[in-house]
Amino acid sequence: MDKENLKRLRARYGDVEPGTTYDERYRAITDSQFEDGGRRHAPFAGIPTFLGAPAVEGLDGLDIALIGVPMDLGVTNRPGARFGPRAVRTIERIGPWHHILARAPFLEAKVGDVGDVPFRSRFSLDMAMEDIEAYYGTIRDAGVRPLSVGGDHSITYPIMKALGRDRPLGMIHIDAHCDTGGEFDHSKFHHGGPFRMAVLDGVLDPERCIQIGIRGASEYIWEFSQDAGMTVFHIEKVMEQGIPAVIEAARQVVGDGPVYVTFDIDGIDPGFAPGTGTPEVGGLTPREVQQIFRGLDGLNIVGGDVVEVAPQYDATTNTAQVGGQMLFEILTIMTGTGVAG
Repeated sequence: MDKENLKRLRARYGDVEPGTTYDERYRAITDSQFEDGGRRHAPFAGIPTFLGAPAVEGLDGLDIALIGVPMDLGVTNRPGARFGPRAVRTIERIGPWHHILARAPFLEAKVGDVGDVPFRSRFSLDMAMEDIEAYYGTIRDAGVRPLSVGGDHSITYPIMKALGRDRPLGMIHIDAHCDTGGEFDHSKFHHGGPFRMAVLDGVLDPERCIQIGIRGASEYIWEFSQDAGMTVFHIEKVMEQGIPAVIEAARQVVGDGPVYVTFDIDGIDPGFAPGTGTPEVGGLTPREVQQIFRGLDGLNIVGGDVVEVAPQYDATTNTAQVGGQMLFEILTIMTGTGVAG
């Protein structure tokens, strides 16, 4: 053992104040995590919020609002995603430092958990669509970018109506399903069709949309995606071409315009994330999705969501853990855009 090196390490680290760091990259984040006297925040204490963000009332001063949308009236199979926001809030120890992008998102932007969308009725899907659009219209008018946790994927349609009303959005969509189906069972609102409706309403530009990880037995429902001009990366194409090719295609498709990032937890293989309503075997791994998100850094991201976490189908909490991690990934790249929408 190098005794001189040991002497140096003892002098540098042997008797220092808690939270001391010598690397300037970590100084600010360390200072934010340690209080006077060396006390570090306990991740299991206090009232849970998304990613440990401060709970706030109102939108004043916020750059990014973390929002729960506890509504799953649009599911076609197993219900339960209404409990997704609560489950993701209880996940601890995600962040605050992103080691790949070398960024601490809570130091890069003013971020707050503003609570849940207020719904007038727990029974009416039509009213829920109206409530979500109105709520996100307020968010948009305040110049705040929303990052949401659902809820089923039908929530993304009214969010897009609010955010894309003046200029159509592009979309980066990770999912097992294209979600461009039409009306059935006497309802046009359901989690299998939000992006068809968004395109037809003129708030989503199909030629600036990419859908990643698509698979399963519902291909016959998704012809709208191809006909409209969306770029579809089935899981087989992802595996053949690799994640770098997916990232390159995504960046080319969405370009410099405003883009919305939407992540359905069933895009990930149910071996990693079983707690969802429409699981499809053969999906992406959490690490692959992280790699995709990290490759999107610098895009003009005006909003995003994590949807379809249904915790009651997961005895291990893995699904909520994965959902929380992807929420952090999206938040981090949103703080790298430098735009307010």
